[in-house]
Amino acid sequence: MKADKTNAARLLDKAKVDYKLISYIVDESDLSAIHVAEQLNEPVEQVFKTLVLKGDKTGYFVCIIPGAEELDLKKAAKASGNKNCEMIPMKDLLNVTGYIRGACSPIGMKRLFPTYIHQSVADFGDIYISAGKRGLQIQIAPEDLINIVNITIADII
Repeated sequence: MKADKTNAARLLDKAKVDYKLISYIVDESDLSAIHVAEQLNEPVEQVFKTLVLKGDKTGYFVCIIPGAEELDLKKAAKASGNKNCEMIPMKDLLNVTGYIRGACSPIGMKRLFPTYIHQSVADFGDIYISAGKRGLQIQIAPEDLINIVNITIADII
C-alpha cells in the first residue's frame, strides 16, 4: 500500500533527504509511541515522539524524545533558555503546529520552532518520527533530521 505524501515527506523530498515512509495500523485508544514501536516491530528507543512546549521566556519550542521516556521539564527549560516551561494544552496543538495529537511531526510545522532532541539519538543509524499523519512514520537518519530542522541535541529526559 502506497502511503500519501505528507507535508513533512514533501519537505524532505524538496531537500533531497533520504527517508522511508512506513505505515502502521492506528489504534485511536492508544496513540503512544510505544504502540507505534510495537506496530513497526522496532525498539521503542528508536521511535521518537514530538512534544510541543511553551517556555516563560522563549515561547513555543519542540522536544523530541524516545517513545517510552518522559520529558524532564526542568531540563527542557534549561536547554531552551527558559526558567519554566510546560506542555501546551492539547486543544492548542493543531493551531500552533498544524498537526494533531498522534501525528505531530517535527518537520513541516506552521513555524520553525526551536527544537531539541534527546542525546540518545546519536546511538542510532535510523530513527522513526511521525510523518504528520496518524498511521504514518518517517524512517530517517538522525543527522538528516537534525540538519533539516536545525535541531539541538540536549539532555532532556
